[in-house]
Amino acid sequence: MFATLSDRLATTFKNIRGKGRLTDADIDATAREIRIALLEADVALPVVREFVARVKERARGEEVSQALNPAQQIVKIVNDELVTILGGETRRLRYAKTGPTVIMLAGLQGAGKTTLAAKLALWLKEQGKAPLLVAADLQRPNAVNQLQVNGERVGVPVYAPQPGNGVGNPVDVARDAVEEAKRKLHDVVIVDTAGRLGIDEELMKQAADIKAAVNPDEVLFVVDAMIGQDAVNTAQAFLDGVGYDGVVLTKLDGDARGGAALSIVQITGKPVMFASNGEKMTDFDLFHPDRMAGRILDMGDMLTLIEQAEKTFDQGQAEKDAAKIATGEFTLEDFLKQMQQLRKLGSMSKLMGMLPGMGQFREQLDNFDEREIDRIQAIIQSMTPAERANPKILDGSRRARIAKGSGRQVSDVNQLIQRFTEASKMMKQLASGGGMPGMPGAPGASFGKRAGAKQVAQKKKGKGARKSGNPAKAAQQAKADAEKKPAAANPFGMPGGEEIDYEKAAAELNLPSDFSKFLK
Repeated sequence: MFATLSDRLATTFKNIRGKGRLTDADIDATAREIRIALLEADVALPVVREFVARVKERARGEEVSQALNPAQQIVKIVNDELVTILGGETRRLRYAKTGPTVIMLAGLQGAGKTTLAAKLALWLKEQGKAPLLVAADLQRPNAVNQLQVNGERVGVPVYAPQPGNGVGNPVDVARDAVEEAKRKLHDVVIVDTAGRLGIDEELMKQAADIKAAVNPDEVLFVVDAMIGQDAVNTAQAFLDGVGYDGVVLTKLDGDARGGAALSIVQITGKPVMFASNGEKMTDFDLFHPDRMAGRILDMGDMLTLIEQAEKTFDQGQAEKDAAKIATGEFTLEDFLKQMQQLRKLGSMSKLMGMLPGMGQFREQLDNFDEREIDRIQAIIQSMTPAERANPKILDGSRRARIAKGSGRQVSDVNQLIQRFTEASKMMKQLASGGGMPGMPGAPGASFGKRAGAKQVAQKKKGKGARKSGNPAKAAQQAKADAEKKPAAANPFGMPGGEEIDYEKAAAELNLPSDFSKFLK
C-alpha cells in the first residue's frame, strides 16, 4: 500500500546521502520532497504541514548539526515523526474486570466489518479467550448468514436469533447476546453492527442505541484504508455522532496510496489498534506504529516476521531437521514438510517484503509466482516414500513417471533434484563448520576447512620460502613474492583471484536475475 510513498522517500534520502554537512538549502529541498511524497500518498493537508514543520525544526537543530552522518540522522527524524503520526505506541485491548468484555464494531457498509469480526474472534481465541460473535447487522442482505459462515470457519459460536434481511431489532439482539455470553461463560462478546453506504441520521441513531444498551468496553471504528481522504471525514463523523475508542484498518494489502492510515490518528486523536492485510482469517494483527514506519522507510519488519515464524514453526521439529542436515540424513520428505510449514506463513512476496532493503526489488516481488511452491510440492508428492528418502534411485523411467504424475516436465524434476542435492551438500558442509562446497578453505576465513591451513604450511616449506642474505636479492625476491601473492580471502572462504558468479548463484536458487545485485 505504501509503495509509492516508500519509493519517493528512498529517492529523497539518496540525494542527501554522502554529504558531510547539510545546509539550509539541503534541508528545505528534502522537506519539499517529503511534502510532495506525503501529498501524493493522499495524506491530509493539515497532517502534512505539521509533519514537515516538525522535521524541518529538528533537522535544523543540534541533533543533526553535531551528527557524524547527517543524512542518517534525517532518516531517523523522519522515522520518529512517522511513528508519532501513526500513534506512537501500540494500543492494546482493555478487558473488563468482571463479566464478559464487550467489543462493538462500527463503520460504513463495505468496510469489511463482518469479515473483520471473525478475524478478531480468531485472534482472541489464539490469545486464550472464549469469544462470542453477535449478528446485530439485520439490514444488509445475508449479513447474518455471512457471519455464521465466517464463525464456523474460525471455530467461534455465533449468536443470531434474528434472520436479518430487514427483520428484527438489533438493539435487543445485542442486549440479549451479553446475557447469553454470561450463561455460556464466554469472556468476550463481539457485536457486528449494520453500516450504510454513507453517513445518515438513522445509522448514527442505531449505533448509538446499541452502544447505550450494551455499554461496550471497546468501540472500534472499522475503516477501509483504500478510500483515502474520505476515510478521515467518515472517521470524524462517527467520532462526533457515536464515539469510539480505536480504529481498525482493513484492506492494507491493497494498492491504494495509504493516506488514511497516516491521517486518521492525527485528525481524530484515536489510535489505530488493529490492521487487516489480506483475505485469510489469519491476516490480522495488532497495529504497531514503529513497525509500520519501518516498512514505509524500507527498513523491514523483522519482529513481525519472527513472530509469524514462531507461531508457525515447531521448535522441536526444527532441531530434528538441523540434526539431519548435519549428518546428511535430510531427505525430500523433510524438505516437503518444511515447504508446507513455509506455506503456512503466507505469501512469499509479503514475507520477502518484510526484509530490510527489499524495496529496490519490489517489481520482482510483485511478479513472484506463488504457485512455484505448489509445483515443487506436486513433484515431491508424486514420488514414492523410498524415492523421497533416497533420490539417487531416481533413474530415467522413474523421473518420467514423477513428471507425468505431477503434471510437470522431466526437466523440472531434474532441476528440483539437482537443486536439492546441491543445497544438501552446502548445508551439511556449513553445519559441520566447513566452507562452501567446492571452495577450498582460505587462511583467515571464518568457516574454512583445515585444508587451507595445510596448503599454506606446504607453501611455507617450499623452495621459495627461504630468504637471501643479500639485501638487493632479498628486496627483489620480496617484490616477486608480492606479485605472486593471491588476493585476500572473501567472506565465503574462496581464495583470492576467484570471483563469485552472482547471476549464476541467483539462477541456481531460482531467484529473478536482478536478485544477483542483492546477493552482492
